[in-house]
Amino acid sequence: MKFSLFQLALPALLLAFSGCSPDQVEHLKDSKRIGIEAENWEVKRIMPRDLLHATRWAGDSLTATADSLLRRTLARELAAGGVARAMRFCRPETYRPVDSLVGVLKASARRVSARPRNPAALAALPAAEMQPDTLRTIRRPSQEVFFYQRPIVLSNQICLRCHGEVGKDIAKADYALIKAKYPQDQATGYHLGQAMGAWQISLQRPGVAEFWTMKTRKKWKQHKLPKLF
Repeated sequence: MKFSLFQLALPALLLAFSGCSPDQVEHLKDSKRIGIEAENWEVKRIMPRDLLHATRWAGDSLTATADSLLRRTLARELAAGGVARAMRFCRPETYRPVDSLVGVLKASARRVSARPRNPAALAALPAAEMQPDTLRTIRRPSQEVFFYQRPIVLSNQICLRCHGEVGKDIAKADYALIKAKYPQDQATGYHLGQAMGAWQISLQRPGVAEFWTMKTRKKWKQHKLPKLF
């Protein structure tokens, strides 16, 4: 009885395919995820320009978080007890979520102004660094320290309740409360769209490097299996 070459090779082919179980195929697919995760933990060279990009990312993230919390907090407190109650909460740099983020970034954050309410916040701010409001000032004062600054613009109507014109936006009784707490206050007379001061953040290099790594890390996405029935 004669057999063709294909018939003679068929048992070997069946044996080879039978060795590829579904578990093994799935394991091979999963190896891509394992490879990506392993790559994430490799020590990678971060260039100076990468650290400057990360400084901007970190500064924008921190200040956007602080400003968002400030707007919501002031709206709530003004509705609950007016300026007398709200002015106690106008320090977003001290909010717990902001302070937590500062810790992660190994940073220090403060708000400064050429016309501050609190004299401790006084700072010389060149006009060239205040306009437009999208401007960012990024520097590296030393090998281990990065500096971030962006303008603080009065963009919300509720801020006029404490920083607008006295007698027009600020009730005289409310301004009396402000002056009692801040006798050297200069932070009035502002209008919408005007720069009031700036966020200034000092960041340590390890925090900046870690933030750059988190922002650029590859993320493996779990794909759903196709519907079979």
